[in-house]
Amino acid sequence: MLTHKQLKLLNFIKISTDRDGVPPSFDEMKDALNLKSKSGIHRLITALEERGFIRRLAHRARALEIIKLPEIIEKPSFTPRVINGSKTDTPKNALPVIATLDAIELPVMGRIAAGVPIEAIAEISHQIAVPGSMLSGRSHHYALEVKGDSMIEAGINDGDIVVIREQSTADNGDIVVALVEEQEATLKRFRRKDGIIALEAANPAYETRLFPDHAVRVQGRLVGLIRTY
Repeated sequence: MLTHKQLKLLNFIKISTDRDGVPPSFDEMKDALNLKSKSGIHRLITALEERGFIRRLAHRARALEIIKLPEIIEKPSFTPRVINGSKTDTPKNALPVIATLDAIELPVMGRIAAGVPIEAIAEISHQIAVPGSMLSGRSHHYALEVKGDSMIEAGINDGDIVVIREQSTADNGDIVVALVEEQEATLKRFRRKDGIIALEAANPAYETRLFPDHAVRVQGRLVGLIRTY
């Protein structure tokens, strides 16, 4: 994963190169990131090179070449598609993989089951930079790594990162983090009727689970998705 500053620098290099035809100078990068010296840029460039995102070219001015981009930086003329076995079309009603230039670090609160429920999330495992457009207002957000394939027809695959807005209520049809009987957490589509809560999978291999209203506590609603490959 990239830090916020690494992501911001990589994005600035991409924008400047696309606009000017050449990478930005170290002074331009320093000013763009509001750093006091170019030594900080050197460290960020080295980190990006070690992670395989850029390459420095010998004997050339402004000798930087972008090798790859993380999913949250939009690539020109590229439309992400969800791949499921031999299928290459985006599933019906799939969530868009959102790309933006503004990134904010969120805590990743472990893994969430999109399949058989797992134990409730209890602690932060690491931080991840996510697009600012996924976040709304002053609401608290966190991220979770998806485990399982029960939501694949909603475009959510095993290993993806989902961005969750913390809230205790949900409308019918929302995809939520649900805490079941205070013991297990799962990512499912939420529906309530006549005092019964249905947690629906987006995969016909999994049955809808039904619970009395008091047995399910909503812990947040899905607001974004970061695809991993």
